[in-house]
Amino acid sequence: MMKRAVFAAASAGILIMAFILIFLAANGLPVLREAPLKQILFSAEWYPVEEPPLFGMAALIAGTLSVTLLSCLLAVPAALALGVFTSEAAPRRARDFFKLLLELLSFLPSIVLGFIGMTVAAPWMQESLGAASGLNLLNASLMLGFLMIPQVASLTDEALASVPRDLRDASYALGATRTETILKVVFPAAARGISAAVLLGVMRALGETMVVLMAAGGAAALPSFLTDPVRPLTSTLAAEMGETPVGSAHYHALFFAGLLLLLMTLALNIASMRLEGRGSGR
Repeated sequence: MMKRAVFAAASAGILIMAFILIFLAANGLPVLREAPLKQILFSAEWYPVEEPPLFGMAALIAGTLSVTLLSCLLAVPAALALGVFTSEAAPRRARDFFKLLLELLSFLPSIVLGFIGMTVAAPWMQESLGAASGLNLLNASLMLGFLMIPQVASLTDEALASVPRDLRDASYALGATRTETILKVVFPAAARGISAAVLLGVMRALGETMVVLMAAGGAAALPSFLTDPVRPLTSTLAAEMGETPVGSAHYHALFFAGLLLLLMTLALNIASMRLEGRGSGR
């Protein structure tokens, strides 16, 4: 019975994902009748309500990738360092405190960070950095980084804690220091778990909506500097879907943007599986 129940649950999940993909494709691909794929992917002119409409998503894709990449560069090193500290260096009481704090911060609503980005970070950037607008790429990346750190750090801590104690003892017995043991023994042994933690953080940053909607600025333009406003795909969907006539070319273009997001996530998963396969020698 348990085998059948697990098989049914797994099959249901696969079917749901298949239906989501079919739904996105059915509602997104009709936009190709209005604009060629080359124009959609490589043009930066997003004017979906003009006559004739322009559906260039290059600026939206660039905004998505730039916010995700910058937030990862800011958050992943800090999250890994925090995970190593809680797992390998912190005293027992400090580890329990930080672990509880990370778990609580993981449930922090993204709209709260978006509000902080609008009311605190944006005025500070205008005054201190001289930015024309405090709602920009750097602001959204900082808020996304804060959103990623608790999740990645907590999962990294669990991955490191799952490494058998015998490996550490063997390393110390050979004369290795704590730093050498962590970098050359514990980290490689927990590489799969750490890569999964980082991947989950990247996918959360890629699919986050409220933070980028409130803190990124909403300008559908290619960014040149960290203080330029951007408009990722997710914020475009959130801002425009509610006011778009069903069945219009604009409606289909937004579903195509959702399809692009799904394909980006799929590409990340495939890349992760290939890296894991190389790491295990397969």
